[in-house]
Amino acid sequence: MNLWDAREKGVLSLPSGRLVRGRGLSHPMPSGHPPTFGIYLLGSEPPEFGWESRWLRWPDFRLPADPAYAREVLGEALARAGGERVELACYGGRGRTGTALACLAVLDGVPAAEAVAYVREHYHPKAVETPWQRRFVRHFNDQVKHGH
Repeated sequence: MNLWDAREKGVLSLPSGRLVRGRGLSHPMPSGHPPTFGIYLLGSEPPEFGWESRWLRWPDFRLPADPAYAREVLGEALARAGGERVELACYGGRGRTGTALACLAVLDGVPAAEAVAYVREHYHPKAVETPWQRRFVRHFNDQVKHGH
């Protein structure tokens, strides 16, 4: 299977070399291969996309409604990114998507205190839009370890 091209717009290369694509659903679908697995970070249930997906209830400018489910789904995304085209998307592609990508970076070994900067450098300079989204990323490892 062809994975993402690291030079493609929206593709984030994690420290392990796994590639994930972030995008905004308000923008046209990028050309090339569609994802094989997607996580959609939206306040209401998304339509069927034609590939396997998970809906993570996550209202705009907020945090995931169920942080434990968010950790489970992001862990699945990281595992699947080793051999599949994994996409994370919200409406605009920056706040919620950036936050989820930063959490993936933490799961992949980026220190939590550096994950927002990592995603801003390698994905989008305005990723992770709110103070509470930045705090969520900073404490993501703590939540994973303590099961909160």
